[in-house]
Amino acid sequence: MANGISDDDDDSFTKPLGRRSVTYYGTGHMLNDITAACWFTYLLLFLTDIGLSPRAAAAVMLSGQIADAFATVFTGELIDRFGHFKIWHGAGSVLVAVSFSSVFGGCMPCTILGTSSVMVETISYCVFAAIFNVGWAATQVSHMSMVTCITLNSTSRVVLASCRNAFTMIANLGLYGIALIVFGVTKANTHADLENQYRWIAYMSIFIGCCFVGIFHLGTKEPRIKISLRGNSRARISWIYWFKKVLYYQVALVYMLTRLVLNVSQAYLAFYVINELRMADSAKALVPAIIYICSFIVSIILQEMSWTGQRLKAYYTAGGILWIFCGAAILILPRSMSAYMYVISIFIGIANALMMVTGISMQNVLVGEDLNGCAFVCGSLSFLDKMSCGIALYILQSYQSKSILCEILFCLKNVNNRAYLAFYVINELRMADSAKALVPAIIYICSFIVSIILQVVFMKLCFVMKLFTQFVLLCTHVLLHFM
Repeated sequence: MANGISDDDDDSFTKPLGRRSVTYYGTGHMLNDITAACWFTYLLLFLTDIGLSPRAAAAVMLSGQIADAFATVFTGELIDRFGHFKIWHGAGSVLVAVSFSSVFGGCMPCTILGTSSVMVETISYCVFAAIFNVGWAATQVSHMSMVTCITLNSTSRVVLASCRNAFTMIANLGLYGIALIVFGVTKANTHADLENQYRWIAYMSIFIGCCFVGIFHLGTKEPRIKISLRGNSRARISWIYWFKKVLYYQVALVYMLTRLVLNVSQAYLAFYVINELRMADSAKALVPAIIYICSFIVSIILQEMSWTGQRLKAYYTAGGILWIFCGAAILILPRSMSAYMYVISIFIGIANALMMVTGISMQNVLVGEDLNGCAFVCGSLSFLDKMSCGIALYILQSYQSKSILCEILFCLKNVNNRAYLAFYVINELRMADSAKALVPAIIYICSFIVSIILQVVFMKLCFVMKLFTQFVLLCTHVLLHFM
């Protein structure tokens, strides 16, 4: 008998899991994933389209993120104390379904009180956003911490994380498929039509997610490792134990930055393709869909590999390098070449899968066999994730609403509107009359030079990608050699 687990059970826990068990586990986060995709992709658009200011919309997002952040820590502590992963998962799913429908269902207090006050509307959305994120946190922490308690096999743990990520991609693809149908079939000719579009997307997402939650609860049993450990005399692991480990801070930084990149980029992707690149409305669904198709394929491939700590770090590094190149490409992409956004989306999807699967799997390496503190680890890392994302989104959205630089960028993005540009530099910036000619001249000269450079760059895109692939392989080889 070791740690309250018999030798026979220990052997079964260290053996690789079957595909059926892995698949059942993967379906458990579908409701969270599909609602989160809708949340980060369309919530800011929805709130600003129905009349809230960018700052008020950011406040709604921030209130949800703060509630989520604190809920993850407390949920993790309670799960470590009392167990019962599936009960926490089911209760959180109910909260998610009810509150999410209320967020996109309109301002309920406004209807009850018979008022159209912006303050009441903002508070209402903030409250339901907080409730939604509390339920989301309970579901996320219980589902994520189950991985370490389902199996002790390190490869199976990565496979579970990879399968979970694959179903995340399916959830996101499902959302964008729904959005593509809704935006393509219905036309938003009035304010009410616009609200109905988002409601249909939200309600259909909840229905699909709830179906998969049912499959998860029917096919997945309460983890037996945790049950066995509950009869052990060993005390629950203290928070201080984790805070004394250097690996905890390393994994926390990796996970926080990974989620920050993925969530913030997802939140502003719809804004970028519509407002900056001036692509068609269908791009709001097509660009994210390409990203998630590629992520799904890569996640499936990663399930077929055997994993070590060195390989986790190597693949995470490769994903990070790929994302840096994608970010640089987005930064210099001109509106006239917006079609290349579809190409960039392919590589973003690959980078997302590499970083997300390996980043989550590093948590399992951190936990190891210290199962009595697994939920706290997941909850505390999620706390950092939610706080960082909430603050980043609030700053970006608030900055967008008041920054003079945004107005200047608007001018630069609309240089063909010469009358507006001349009006701006004279009446707003109070520059000399000569600026009416000098500013446009500088803009067009720089645009001409950059256009020539970009033409050369994209003509040799295949050659550049070949060099980049070789560079990634070289970095991976060096990392595997030294680690």
